[in-house]
This record gives sequence, structure tokens and C-alpha cells, in this order.
Amino acid sequence: MMNKIDLEVKIESLKNMITEGQQQTSNYAGQLDELNKRLANINKVALTSSQFDDITEAVEGAIGEFDFTDTDSFEIEYGIDYDGRVHCENHDFRNHEDLVEMVCNKVYALFAETDEEDELDETEADNHPVENLQN
Repeated sequence: MMNKIDLEVKIESLKNMITEGQQQTSNYAGQLDELNKRLANINKVALTSSQFDDITEAVEGAIGEFDFTDTDSFEIEYGIDYDGRVHCENHDFRNHEDLVEMVCNKVYALFAETDEEDELDETEADNHPVENLQN
């Protein structure tokens, strides 16, 4: 039979083991998150910070060229307040397809399109032609 001191020591020991187990679980969760991020990025083409800057500038340029003042691009529903003031009840942007097309065209202009079947050597384990050009 255990006495009070033995039980207290056993309880402290179990608490310490639980804390260590939680720390290990936390470490494993961090490693799992990192590996999941790496897996999600495994097939992405690697870009330099300069290339990211070029894409950002292309998107900003396309959005800057879009005519947001064109009233035909918006659908506005008006309402009247209880005191007779007119207000906008609903404001929808209708020409989002045009904006998307402008942005995509600017970004597409930064890249050369290839026919993957012609450009890739299927015998190699790593078939990333853009990465090969960067090396």
C-alpha cells in the first residue's frame, strides 16, 4: 500500500509525463504542418522575388487601367429612407470578367507558353523546364 508521499510523487511524475507528451505532440504537429506546406508547394514553379515583383506590377497595372468610372459596370438599386432621402440599397459590380481578363492578360504577357508534351523530357525524374532555366 502506498503512503501519501508515494502517491504525491506518483501524481507529480504522471503530470510531468503528460506535459512532456503534450510538448512532443506540439513538436510533431509543427513538423506535420511544415511537411504539409512543403507537400502543397512541391509542384509549384519556383519564382524569384524579382519575378513576383513583375507579377505584382502587372496586376496593379491591369487594375489601374480598368475603368471603374464606367457606370455600365455597376448595377445599383436605390431606396428611399423614411425621411425621403435616396440611398443605395445594393451595389453590384457586373463586369468582373473584364477585370479578370485584363489582369490575366497582363500576367500571361510575363511568361512564354509552351506545349508541355514538346518541351518536357519524360525520361527525367524532375520535369520542371522553368526551374531548369533558372539554374
